[in-house]
Amino acid sequence: MIDTQDKSLLTAMFNAAIAAADPKVALANHLPEKPQGRTVVIGAGKGAAQMAAAFEELWDGPLEGVVVTRYDYGGPTRNIRVLEASHPVPDEAGLVATRALTEAVSDLTKDDLVVALICGGGSALLPAPPDGLNLEDEQSLNRALLASGAPISAMNAIRKQVSRIKGGRLAALAHPAKVVSLVVSDVPGDDPAQVASGPTIPDATDRQTALKLVEGYRITLPEQIEKHLDNGLDDTPRPTDAVFDGNQVAVIASASISLSAAAKVAQSAGVTPHILSDAIEGEARDVGMVHAAIAREVRLNERPFETPCVLLSGGETTVTIRDQAGRGGRNAEFLLALATGIEGLDITAMAADTDGIDGSETNAGAFADGQSCQRLRDLGEDPGALLSGHDAWSAFSFLDDLFVPGPTGTNVNDFRAILIR
Repeated sequence: MIDTQDKSLLTAMFNAAIAAADPKVALANHLPEKPQGRTVVIGAGKGAAQMAAAFEELWDGPLEGVVVTRYDYGGPTRNIRVLEASHPVPDEAGLVATRALTEAVSDLTKDDLVVALICGGGSALLPAPPDGLNLEDEQSLNRALLASGAPISAMNAIRKQVSRIKGGRLAALAHPAKVVSLVVSDVPGDDPAQVASGPTIPDATDRQTALKLVEGYRITLPEQIEKHLDNGLDDTPRPTDAVFDGNQVAVIASASISLSAAAKVAQSAGVTPHILSDAIEGEARDVGMVHAAIAREVRLNERPFETPCVLLSGGETTVTIRDQAGRGGRNAEFLLALATGIEGLDITAMAADTDGIDGSETNAGAFADGQSCQRLRDLGEDPGALLSGHDAWSAFSFLDDLFVPGPTGTNVNDFRAILIR
């Protein structure tokens, strides 16, 4: 059984990380100037409903608009409509939501203001297949990207070239109105153009960039998507395009800010925090083993850090699925790999997605310690087989060590904390 005191401290650090990314706190310091005309709020992502509610509370003036979030992630708002759709694979409701957002920014004038509330998850929630493609094509693309193991930056660069709304196109539709994008970053490096595939923020990627990424990561795309990328037409608009003149972008919350908040909780508990990085990418099990190696070195040799301490990191790992997979999640897979590398040591860890959902199950992540693997064997389960089968969710379900906080209303990517006594 996970030590109760350790579990409590890890949970407190996670909660502090979430609080630091609270939409109301994050938005308060980034409210734009009021326009002479209308204020139209649009948004997409797993925390879009909470961002919309917070913006309504903070905004002193009339407003209207629509945002889209994942099923069961909605919340009460007064004037902003909240629509729900499927994530991580888009559905028909996502098409309806996309149309609603495009209609909301139609027929605006230079006196109007568009406030775009953008956070992680928006890529799947805003399907908008270009001419010649349909929803099934976009669904197939998302499945191929999710199984590829490619980093989020590569996936979003490809998605932008297979959309009528991503890569700044939604902001272009709002022209000549000013667009202010307020972004909760869930991507390593906090490039706002990468969050939700940047519907209101253009970047320099084009179809040739996308094709090179497909080749480099050996991604097998559906035939129709390949044909679309090969035809070389309709690249995303350039950042220098006049339709973006006067627009503003601000990253209002990020993994870096949240990790710093978690570090303060550890410090107040007498445990020295060390933030390894807020932008770690790579295969989840490989990242888990590297973290385990560092933790072992600290525990056994008191280097490069002295105990007691906690190793904190953020970013977004990936899971490459080559064969049939079990019930996984990238944070659970990271944690099961870590557990195999810290076996027998006085180390306790948590890995969780800050949006409250790890993969497609209801847990945000899980807890593990130096006894997790042996406890699995005592239950008749093979930790190695569960890891190989991408079935880490089942592993921690057997142990009753899943972490299930529910939807958090924000999303600043993965949170990892390794407590070394």
